[in-house]
Amino acid sequence: MMLPEIRITTKRLLGAESTEKVLNALSALDNIRQITIKGENLPAKINSGPNKGLDNNHPERRMIRFGDKDILLTKLVGDFFLELEVENEDMLSASVEEIDRICKEVIPFGFTMDVGRYSKYRPTLSDYKLRC
Repeated sequence: MMLPEIRITTKRLLGAESTEKVLNALSALDNIRQITIKGENLPAKINSGPNKGLDNNHPERRMIRFGDKDILLTKLVGDFFLELEVENEDMLSASVEEIDRICKEVIPFGFTMDVGRYSKYRPTLSDYKLRC
């Protein structure tokens, strides 16, 4: 069964503290099955320029607390993809309204929100080729 996803795109890239607030606020909802984040990568080592190979001491590349786990955040986050477990359109509408309310509280500078399907939900032909 294909489950709907909500894509939240922030108007600015979020640092570690803001990302932590958003993730923890969203984790309070019951029908979110999975949260995926996307953004600008902050590699452990600088990979170009005169300092290539040196440690990247970016202040936003750090551990954040998500629920009861510590996670190393390696990106400046710009997109959140929420996979929802909903049984009907009414549950979906209620979830979208609740997520919108939460995002307005924790993302003060603005965001856009879209409902659709943004990731694969079944293997494709190229997935079968890779296994052979």
